[in-house]
Amino acid sequence: MKINIRKLSEGAIIPTRGSSQSAGVDLYSSESAEVEAGQTTMIKTGLSIEIPDGYFGAVFARSGLASRAGLRPANCVGVIDSDYRGEVIVALHNDSDVTRQVEKGERIAQLVILPYLSVEFNEVEELSETERQAGGFGSTGK
Repeated sequence: MKINIRKLSEGAIIPTRGSSQSAGVDLYSSESAEVEAGQTTMIKTGLSIEIPDGYFGAVFARSGLASRAGLRPANCVGVIDSDYRGEVIVALHNDSDVTRQVEKGERIAQLVILPYLSVEFNEVEELSETERQAGGFGSTGK
């Protein structure tokens, strides 16, 4: 699948794949920024992406950045809809107790393109019965 991408700034880097079998591509910061301890900073990528209809872009943490520096997307998983044409910005949260520096050109998150089902909701008075019913939060005993 080929996806159209547009550089919005000179510092923008086209996403790259870490290996031929990587599910995600790395997103890069197009600017230097500080992310203070316990805070969230909006980090620009300098890119806009034309995601095909029927798909969305899921923005996930980079495992190395999250475990080494405590930096992860603030919303845990960001969603880029197929009709969005604005700049891809990663809300990077600092879970550590020290200020972290993000350098221009640093890999800040990973993007995975995924299909989705378009659904409509049908309001009813009752739902079908199941063995589990309303049990949740550990109710299956496992």
